[in-house]
Amino acid sequence: MYLRLSRFLLPLVLTIVIREFGGQFLNAGMARLPHATETLAAYGLAWGFVLLILSPLAQTAQMSLVLADNRPDFDKAQRFVWAIALLLAAIQISLAITPLGRWVIDDLHHIGPALGDRVRMILLWTTPVILVRGVSLLMAGQLIRIKRTAVVSYATGASIAVGVGLVFGLLPVEAIRARPIWLPIIAAVGMALTEWGVLVGGFRRYVRWGTGEGNGALRYREIVNFVWPLALTMLVQEFSRPLINLFIARQSDGALALAVLTVVYALGQWPFRWQNEMRNLSAAFHSEDPGLHHVRRFMLLCGLLSISISLSLFWTPVRDLLLLGLIGVDPAFAAESYIPLQLFVAFSPIVAFRAWLHGLAFWRRQTRVMAPSGPLRLTAILLALVLLSWAGLHGATLGVASLLAGFSAETATVWWGMGRV
Repeated sequence: MYLRLSRFLLPLVLTIVIREFGGQFLNAGMARLPHATETLAAYGLAWGFVLLILSPLAQTAQMSLVLADNRPDFDKAQRFVWAIALLLAAIQISLAITPLGRWVIDDLHHIGPALGDRVRMILLWTTPVILVRGVSLLMAGQLIRIKRTAVVSYATGASIAVGVGLVFGLLPVEAIRARPIWLPIIAAVGMALTEWGVLVGGFRRYVRWGTGEGNGALRYREIVNFVWPLALTMLVQEFSRPLINLFIARQSDGALALAVLTVVYALGQWPFRWQNEMRNLSAAFHSEDPGLHHVRRFMLLCGLLSISISLSLFWTPVRDLLLLGLIGVDPAFAAESYIPLQLFVAFSPIVAFRAWLHGLAFWRRQTRVMAPSGPLRLTAILLALVLLSWAGLHGATLGVASLLAGFSAETATVWWGMGRV
């Protein structure tokens, strides 16, 4: 049983690890261009907004996995996703080109017009990522349903290969060196399109429905009832990063702190983010493991593995190899990253337990219990930002410590909710 669980989860884990690894290459590319600190800061700020806007679609794969088990229901889910994606794309464009966006980005964050222009430029030109990502997740859910998780891994691997190739190919280009902000824009769009292309190919090859299977009984009301708690939870979760960025950007060394956060966010999630994919295990294996005893023990072992990886990477000299060698930042920048990276070891057990709780909620279709967790996570982050700043923490350390407080509050809320149903 554990071998089957490993075979199912490994491609999804590789998907996350490869994606995080690719993010480091993108950061490394920006770090080796002129105006590196400004470019990293602008990308970190802009990508926080992109993730926030994308958050209502973040659980599309789970919605597809649980609800769309026949062609008519899948078509309804696809129309729903397209409608939401178009609305979100319009919101992102408005942030990029309207006075509201200038107030949110420049005035609220107390950043200069040059940095604000870079942020708005990223937002405008990465709008296609919203549309492509929504459809990609929908197809990924169907491939997970039929246990073709390897295709999802191939799609991510191909997208990262394209991203790495673009970084290496564009670094010496004079136009990119003159305007470094185009590097993350081109890489982000190219990676999203590549992932979509591979998933389309896998979907057409492997997903088959029997003739006449399903009567289209799925209603849009059911989709909304399943999705809205997840969308609310993810929306509030992803608001965590813009909220932290808002506090950090207003400090005296705001640009440097934002640049450090951009690096440590991506690097620090390597050891634990893959554990989020364990939430698919309960729905996929409940028929083979009715009591989910094997699934629970397997997830516990994965949590211990994650802690070990985090300790090895961030509490040993390996961190210097990553920061100075792989990413290419200078020693002073690396020193600002040490404590924030060390804090990430505490995320591993919390994320493992949260994945178990989320998996139960998906399988039982009790996603409503997750709805309060997002607002409470945000409240905990806000309190931590205020209280810890009074205690003397600042910069990226303050940001990561506040994020940890939010993760803890969110997980405790879901645990409490699951115990009441």
